[in-house]
Amino acid sequence: MDAQQVPAEARSSPPARRPVRGAGPTVAVAFGGGGARGLAHIHVIEALDEMGIRPVAIAGSSIGAIMGACLAAGMSGRDMQLHARSVLRNRAEVLARVWKSRPYNLSQMLSDGMRMTQFDIERILKAFLPAAVPATFEELGIPLQVTATDYYGHALAVFESGDLYTALAASAAIPTIFRPVRRDGKLLIDGGIYNPVPFDLLEGKADIVMAVDVVGGPTHNSRKRPSALDLIIGSTQLMMMSITAMKLKTKRPEILLRPPVLGFRVLDFLKIETVMAETASIKDEAKRALDAAFETRAGRSALRLD
Repeated sequence: MDAQQVPAEARSSPPARRPVRGAGPTVAVAFGGGGARGLAHIHVIEALDEMGIRPVAIAGSSIGAIMGACLAAGMSGRDMQLHARSVLRNRAEVLARVWKSRPYNLSQMLSDGMRMTQFDIERILKAFLPAAVPATFEELGIPLQVTATDYYGHALAVFESGDLYTALAASAAIPTIFRPVRRDGKLLIDGGIYNPVPFDLLEGKADIVMAVDVVGGPTHNSRKRPSALDLIIGSTQLMMMSITAMKLKTKRPEILLRPPVLGFRVLDFLKIETVMAETASIKDEAKRALDAAFETRAGRSALRLD
């Protein structure tokens, strides 16, 4: 998007110069996948900003990978919120960007088979991501790990170098909605399929690992029967919840946050105002959890000194 098309208050500012917390425990953050529910990650990032905490490592799946890339690129939570609101609260703006990301010609449309119901996630991301997000991992200010699922390899794929946009696109390629992404000879889909909240990737990289889980699950909020797409997405959410539950039985992060996102569907991006309002409480919850984790670490240090 050209700068002149964006309201002045919504333009991304230069990388924020955050007050960095004094010497003490280091923090790493894992942002989970969940589509529009992942807008709640912005509140957690604002909590980090306000506490003067700069993570030493970040991992993310799907929308969590996108939010993690923005944070690693130096954007503040406020910058992210302004950008997201400037785009998503305007239905006409969203439609214009989706139109901009369409195939340029018929040959591109047919190159991977006629799939009118699947969008090209790489083009979508380029139309929606803020300009602050660079082209490569190497240009980020904080190490970032992005997950994807190797469809034919039946395995988790983790990217932390090279082209950033294809990694983010692969991580966010929700099956049936977006086309799979090809990279390094692999066909890649949504990272949340294999690792919904990748806190395990951060083990040993910081004193405190904080995980933010926004997967949730299907909710009964109307009298209508779920559509075929609702059933596919809901079933995927149940699978992701099961994966996370199994991981937590063997290893838990120091902090696990679960914003109140159950009232929203994966594609409810146009409901950004409601999502942000109803998940705002997670900011204070994140601050309390971080303060408690720092106090626990300080207590352990004091005991060792004694």
